[in-house]
Amino acid sequence: VFSEDLHASLYFVNASLQEVVFASTTGTLVPCPAAGIPPVTLRWYLATGEEIYDVPGIRHVHPNGTLQIFPFPPSSFNNLIHDNTYYCTAENPSGKIRSQDVHIKAGKYILREPYTVRVEDQKAMRGNVAVFKCIIPSSVEAYITVVSWEKDTVSLVS
Repeated sequence: VFSEDLHASLYFVNASLQEVVFASTTGTLVPCPAAGIPPVTLRWYLATGEEIYDVPGIRHVHPNGTLQIFPFPPSSFNNLIHDNTYYCTAENPSGKIRSQDVHIKAGKYILREPYTVRVEDQKAMRGNVAVFKCIIPSSVEAYITVVSWEKDTVSLVS
């Protein structure tokens, strides 16, 4: 072991990121979750192993390793860029490490069509129990969470 090797390292800063869902109107910034001493070279790849390249105004890898997907009109949605699995690598004289896969996905269905969340109609006789169900369109179901029920703007259950 050389003395300079004692001060070299590669490590993950936040390795828990597995999915990024973003709006096409805002775009997204995804940092590479790796760092090291001496400073590392960070690169992004598609899950297929193909190193990604900058596409002006669409996708850019910043010098600090942050992957940026720019805002785009829904008509410009591209699966290869806007709904794909990526990973990044960090490399320095200590070696090379690879992040886990990160699925980056634009919420294309949410932004292409308006939607309404409604309550299914129910009938019950006075004194009996009625069960209400929140109806969420399937196109946005994965992005919606019911957090409370209200009647005339008064919260019934949190």
